[in-house]
Amino acid sequence: MPTISVKRDSLFAALGRSYTDDEFQELCFEFGLELDEVTTEKQMLMKEQGDQAGAGVSEDVLYRIDIPANRYDLLCLEGLVNGLLVFQGKKAPPQYQIKKYEDCYSLHLTPATAQIRPYAVAAVLKGVTFNKESYDSFIELQDKLHQNICRKRTLVAIGTHDLDTIKGPFVYDALPPNEIKFKALNQQKEMTANELMELYSCHAQLKQYLGIIRDSPVYPVIKDKNGVVLSMPPIINGDHSKITLNTKNVFIECTATDLTKAIVVLDTIVCMFSEYCTNKYEVQQCKVFAPDGTYDLYPKLEYRDEIINVDKANNYIGIEEDGDKIAALLSRMCLTAKHEDSLLTVRVPPTRHDVIHACDLYEDIAIAYGYNNIPRRPSHVVCAGGQQPVNKLTEQLRAECANAGYTEALTFTLCSREDVASKLGTSIEEVPAVHISNPKTLEFQVVRTLLLPGLLKTLAANKKMPLPMKIFEISDVVVKDDKAETGARNERRVCAVYSGRAGGFQFVHGLLDRLLALLSVPWRTAYSLRPAQDPAYFPGRCAEVLLHGDVIGKIGVIHPNVLAAFELTNPCSAVEINIEPFV
Repeated sequence: MPTISVKRDSLFAALGRSYTDDEFQELCFEFGLELDEVTTEKQMLMKEQGDQAGAGVSEDVLYRIDIPANRYDLLCLEGLVNGLLVFQGKKAPPQYQIKKYEDCYSLHLTPATAQIRPYAVAAVLKGVTFNKESYDSFIELQDKLHQNICRKRTLVAIGTHDLDTIKGPFVYDALPPNEIKFKALNQQKEMTANELMELYSCHAQLKQYLGIIRDSPVYPVIKDKNGVVLSMPPIINGDHSKITLNTKNVFIECTATDLTKAIVVLDTIVCMFSEYCTNKYEVQQCKVFAPDGTYDLYPKLEYRDEIINVDKANNYIGIEEDGDKIAALLSRMCLTAKHEDSLLTVRVPPTRHDVIHACDLYEDIAIAYGYNNIPRRPSHVVCAGGQQPVNKLTEQLRAECANAGYTEALTFTLCSREDVASKLGTSIEEVPAVHISNPKTLEFQVVRTLLLPGLLKTLAANKKMPLPMKIFEISDVVVKDDKAETGARNERRVCAVYSGRAGGFQFVHGLLDRLLALLSVPWRTAYSLRPAQDPAYFPGRCAEVLLHGDVIGKIGVIHPNVLAAFELTNPCSAVEINIEPFV
């Protein structure tokens, strides 16, 4: 959930009244938001960078507000104020208008862009009046969108430019890095793309984006009619066309790997800041030409109608209101609605891209009605809630393992390939493990197929504890299964490990006997042991646990090579069985 920081005084001035912290927190709650923290910029810097960082920094009170991840229209002061004022009935929802395109501001894509970022959209804001706060908000909204819907610029990269410093039409091209040379934002000299990538490799903010295009044979670049470079997305804009407080006309371009996301981002930016235009809420479209010569117009700023049933809305939410009242509730959420018979026709504005289904409208009705105002009612579901049998058995076995003197551990579900394979004396190809396609670290490459490695790592991390150490875990493992719908299945297991001066096989054997006795599984007739070979266990000291002739687990003394792999020095014994057959 993204968090925005707004100056309290600026917010109250825009809302037209002052609030106490508690009053504003209540307003946020009613609107479906959360006032996370009341702080100052100085306090924030001191918390992040130390006591010396706050010197000379503003001490204006800041409200840090948690925004739902899909409400892109609330990620800046302008959108937040607009939403709150409409919610309070102090203003009508804005009506956004599109001004006809001008050919001189068109954007042309070359075929080479298909190699790296194949989509682009553009728009123009005319007659903009910025002050320091609105300018900062304009920049901050771009940052929030980049981190949120743009997925750190991988899906969409935003560029904003002073239109009066450049000449259209514009060209979006992809060139080899040694053919790109321009003066980047806030730099003193022109540099090639390769030089810029080297320069920004140590930059605190920009270095995280370099990998998006670094390995590509071509880099995206946007130029104007005279060859002036506007930007090299998704890394940096050009210094020539940078936005200032004196900027009056803004050219906005978004390059993307996802066209739908680019449309949402462009609509959000122009809707939020068109209120500063000479003609309020008016946006000029741009022609964007595809490589094949066809074109489309952006921004879309499309209004669309959704139809919902009044009775169904009442039933889902748990209220009893007529259609006119529900239409009034929707209008508080910037969604104008018309009531006819038992249906509501809801007009969804271009700021509310989060509305994609009728359930989103039901949610907004509930927010406007007030969650605390919805009457409580008994469930109409004809059934009794209860614990899943496997979870009930798990709780019972936990208690018995603890009574037997074992301490419960909770280990990571993800582990490395070595943990479930080479450290246990086998190869990863022989393990039915589910692999993570894009693991963030070497420690989390696969989903565990055994509980044993996690417990051995727990013992290694607690070498200073007195011996013997007896630990257990009851949790799920995941194994590949071609018969399962998803190609894998969960399996609930119990695993216990004993570590001491001696192997302690008798202790884990005793625990196994105790658990199966409590499960009313008689020795020999239903439960037995059979000698087995497993590289994780000492030869001749490993057995399979059989239930009615089926293997449900293993018990034995851990092999010295396995102990060495997990950096353990004391002998260990372990038992691990599947408990689902007992459910």
